[in-house]
Amino acid sequence: MQRDTQIFDLIQLELERQQHGIELIASENFVSPQVMEAMGSVLTNKYAEGLPGKRYYGGCEVVDQVEQLAIDRLKQLFGCAWANVQPHSGAQANAAVMLGVLKPGDKILGFDLSHGGHLTHGSAVNFSGKLYTPSFYGVSKETGLIDWENVADIARKEQPKLIICGASSYSRDWNYVRLREIADEVGALLLADISHPSGLIAKGFLNNPIPHCHIVTSTTHKTLRGPRGGVIMMGSDFPNPWGLTTPKGEIKMMSAILDGAVFPGTQGGPLEHVIAAKAVAFGEALTPEFADYCKQVMSNAQALAAAMVSKGYSVISGGTENHMMLIDLRTKSDTLTGKIAEDTLVKCHITINKNAVPFETRSPFVTSGIRLGTPAITTRGLKAEHMPLVAELIDTALTHHQDPTVLDQVKTRVMELMKGFPLYA
Repeated sequence: MQRDTQIFDLIQLELERQQHGIELIASENFVSPQVMEAMGSVLTNKYAEGLPGKRYYGGCEVVDQVEQLAIDRLKQLFGCAWANVQPHSGAQANAAVMLGVLKPGDKILGFDLSHGGHLTHGSAVNFSGKLYTPSFYGVSKETGLIDWENVADIARKEQPKLIICGASSYSRDWNYVRLREIADEVGALLLADISHPSGLIAKGFLNNPIPHCHIVTSTTHKTLRGPRGGVIMMGSDFPNPWGLTTPKGEIKMMSAILDGAVFPGTQGGPLEHVIAAKAVAFGEALTPEFADYCKQVMSNAQALAAAMVSKGYSVISGGTENHMMLIDLRTKSDTLTGKIAEDTLVKCHITINKNAVPFETRSPFVTSGIRLGTPAITTRGLKAEHMPLVAELIDTALTHHQDPTVLDQVKTRVMELMKGFPLYA
């Protein structure tokens, strides 16, 4: 077999793109070489429907150990009693949870996508908004913060079966204690999707939903710095509240319902090579060094937010308590859009994503905002002292977005900066 030069040449180009640039997409990170090595291993050859020790295929002696190691490390990392590491993504994890705990048409209450929520929390274009009946809470127009008593009022009015908390572009921590009180009051289950801040939560820098939420889902990339994938966790197992029973007439535990919702409910064979990479990443996250990394991620985010404000940009909610920030460009310029900003910065080897802001007036393809995050640049080794320079490069590019000469100068400065922070050298 000859090397597929078309594909491998493109892979080389992508490596160079990552090496040259400032990566500020909040949902991206750079995995360690050993995570990549596990993900590209012979485990990709093995089919393993079922759970460790309960497979539908032979020859699973080794992958059983791999998957059990991933489960055990994840439970240790978050202090949870039960975990499933098979979901292919965060969206798959959420789909499995909803399949397990809801019936088509049931009411769900989620964080509004346009205010910082996620597609799988009830968006009309997503399965969650098509199969179930969604209602939403959002942020205050004055503060950019979630008003927990407003969430309670909406929950009392809508009477959802499932309340979902978590976000893809909200820079503040979550009040899981109050949310559980609301869920209990209206008889709902509470799902926390911690895909973005999961690494910061695991190391104790943000509130932990595990003791308060019935079910917790997460991706394994982003701040966890693992491969792309998903997990489901519970702080404690409990009998299902609907009285569903096993063929022997025993009440099913929620863990069994969720396991079944993953397989055979929403997936077939798990990706054991990715699960191995998850196990490696969980092992890395258990180290003291990972706590230092998470602390730096947050320090960098706060420094970048302050530097952007000093340049005349508005940070929604006034600051950040995690790894990201949502920037409203309208305070800087009436004509500068998220699309212009994203396209301009890509030319300078600075990668961000355009993002809707709360009470958005432009289309999702244009937007009035951008989202910035610090996990990837922190992995590269940048510190808080570098954030004013990063903000300056962004501001220079956006201020002169119609001047190719200035953009070339910014690109050169970006590449010179990142040479000092090698990736996969």
